Amino acid sequence: MKKNIIAGFNVTCVGDDKSYSYLPSRYGNTLADQVALHTLKTFCPDFVQYSFLSRGSDEHQYCSPGIDLPVVSVMRTKYGSYPEYHTSLDNLNFISPSGLLGGYEILRKCIECIEKNEKLKMTVLCEPQLGRRGLYPTLSKKGSTKNIRDLMNLIAYCDGDNDLLAIAEIINRSVWELYPLVDMLKENSLVEVID
Repeated sequence: MKKNIIAGFNVTCVGDDKSYSYLPSRYGNTLADQVALHTLKTFCPDFVQYSFLSRGSDEHQYCSPGIDLPVVSVMRTKYGSYPEYHTSLDNLNFISPSGLLGGYEILRKCIECIEKNEKLKMTVLCEPQLGRRGLYPTLSKKGSTKNIRDLMNLIAYCDGDNDLLAIAEIINRSVWELYPLVDMLKENSLVEVID
């Protein structure tokens, strides 16, 4: 398992309609930690962040010394922090279809983030000539400056050292905002994926 897992998510307490919660890996420095934090900051900025010292579900086994799997917990209301937990009231009246769907969507976005995370490198030296490729607007319109700024900032950090998640954090954008820009750069052979 250790050699095959790049990031894992302990799925627990995902069915209610309250705030999302995040409990990190033991040191909080894995790809799973980065992805969970980025996803929650983007879609659920009011999430509650716990310390690994507050662990109590399977993450404490996955992250124990010698096992050291890159696993975090992404939850709705954290186990043990609501009175219904582990009682007969922790039932289908406490959880809801919308709560379950929300929990599913956040975890799906985490997995999507991992699947689309690539280390990127520009194929040209310096800033590429975007105008002749039709990538630079010829007319100024509302929002075009932000899009060009995002594209230029993305290009600035596609140096082969950063993956898309790191670039998103550096330029303060979500990876979901950057996906179309990366696709555009790929379509124009301006960026390549580094293994």
